[in-house]
Amino acid sequence: MNTFTQTDTIAAIATPLGVGGIGVVRLSGEGSEQIIKKIFKSKIENFEPNKIYHGWIHEDDTLVDEVVLLYFKAPNSFTGEDVFEIQCHGGINIVKKILKLCLSNGARLAERGEFSQRAFMNGKMDLSKAEAVLDLIHAKTDRFAQASVLNLSGRLAEKIGLLRAEVLNLLSLITAAVDFPDDVDEPAYSQIEQIIESVIFSINEILGGSVSSNLMREGVKVAIVGKPNAGKSSLFNALLDANRAIVTEIPGTTRDVIQESIDIDGIPVVLIDTAGLRESDDYIESIGINLTKETMENSDIILYIYDLTCPECIEISHKNVIKVGSKADLADLKSINKGVIAVSSTQKTGLEALKQEIKNNVAGNIPAESDFCTNLRQQACLKECKESLEKALEGCENCDPQDLISIDLKSALISLGEITGEVVSEEILDNIFSSFCIGK
Repeated sequence: MNTFTQTDTIAAIATPLGVGGIGVVRLSGEGSEQIIKKIFKSKIENFEPNKIYHGWIHEDDTLVDEVVLLYFKAPNSFTGEDVFEIQCHGGINIVKKILKLCLSNGARLAERGEFSQRAFMNGKMDLSKAEAVLDLIHAKTDRFAQASVLNLSGRLAEKIGLLRAEVLNLLSLITAAVDFPDDVDEPAYSQIEQIIESVIFSINEILGGSVSSNLMREGVKVAIVGKPNAGKSSLFNALLDANRAIVTEIPGTTRDVIQESIDIDGIPVVLIDTAGLRESDDYIESIGINLTKETMENSDIILYIYDLTCPECIEISHKNVIKVGSKADLADLKSINKGVIAVSSTQKTGLEALKQEIKNNVAGNIPAESDFCTNLRQQACLKECKESLEKALEGCENCDPQDLISIDLKSALISLGEITGEVVSEEILDNIFSSFCIGK
């Protein structure tokens, strides 16, 4: 992304390609108005910001589409630059045609996340807010979407800003005493320790929600395992309420790992259908069985399913196993062992009880409203900051020279700055914004 200068005018389709009522083509940059004047025909000669214009897109003398045009003048726009949004009819051909006209008249096709990167570079949002935009776009549940909105509103950035200010003020006190020893007294070690401990406490609070943050972002991985023909694929389809996996009476039908996502009361769950566990001489089926074993190791919960009409169980070694008895409509339920959830995939019975058990299994990792939502990059920065502060704290306990302690405080300050983008490398920026879609 950095191979291009920010003076380029960029354009991209901002809505998903497909047939719909409206499609949006977005332009940003100094040359966007000149491009618009070449292709947009209306009675308006000069555009005023924050107004909506009706007109037609032309290619030379040929009408392309009837559109609505929005103009946001720099710096009062998403990117901080002059931005035009063309709202056209949502046919794939029309949207692509208008984008092509923008490009042929001087715009460059935007790279992934380039609009958001320009917003960051122009001070319209910090890095934590930019990442919140990405989280909001990919949120699988209302709960995670709400957590992302809070970060977008500045909740995490504000907290990090307060911590950074505390460390910076402490560093200023030490630096002043080191640079001007005759005029400024060194702060007491107890004072330094108190401030550092306060910041560490706050960091631990933020990191306390990291497990739930990762769970809400990635989803709870739930593998359905058992012997062939135990009803795994039928249960998979029943929980999805869709015929996603092939179901037959032939043992070994499922030979690959199939996964789909569902929402259980705001908890994103990744359901994984697996090949039946048994000894097999079939080469392809054996590959599927090995994939099942790998999937089990990487899953958060195992749904071990067995046929209640011929209950023959196998031992499953995993910390979180929920036992599920299938074909409950055909079995004598009086003989079911305690702790087994009886389900019938055909009659759709027992499914709600199973969903509740999955929810109960992860209840301790469901984020509270007070939890901060952080991603892996932010968590790594917080952990690095904490390590630096702990070194500084150890230096205080050993009464090390305060100029040495300040080195660790500077490292902590850099780590906090990387979260919001005050201190960040081009490589990190490219990695973050390349995760966005084109047009955002």
